[in-house]
Amino acid sequence: MENQGTANQGQQNQQFNQQFTQAFGQQQLPNSTAVLVLGILSIVGCFCYGIIGLILGIIALVLAGKANTLYEQNPSLYTEASLKNLKSGKVCAIVGTCISGLCFVIMIIYIIFIGTVLTAMPWGSIMHAH
Repeated sequence: MENQGTANQGQQNQQFNQQFTQAFGQQQLPNSTAVLVLGILSIVGCFCYGIIGLILGIIALVLAGKANTLYEQNPSLYTEASLKNLKSGKVCAIVGTCISGLCFVIMIIYIIFIGTVLTAMPWGSIMHAH
């Protein structure tokens, strides 16, 4: 009995979505443009020591995941252009996150190297020589 109720509810939702699509046309995926912009900015932001690009890329990937879930639930409700924006933004976010992560790791290694070199120097003998 319970399965019949959920199946009936699913049919009603599908009929409503079809009626909505016919009456108002297809709509854009939510945040598809934002994902594209954040994905591009994550690539640009990787040159800011990797931190900004990493943050923007992760935000873009989270938004892309949510929008992709919505699209999978009802593909006929959304435009193909917004899906393409979403996919492009997701690719840019992945590239930006990878490059930013690499830049961030290189920066951490550089700081550790400089710190190690500076602490290993004989500062006492250098200061007493003058």
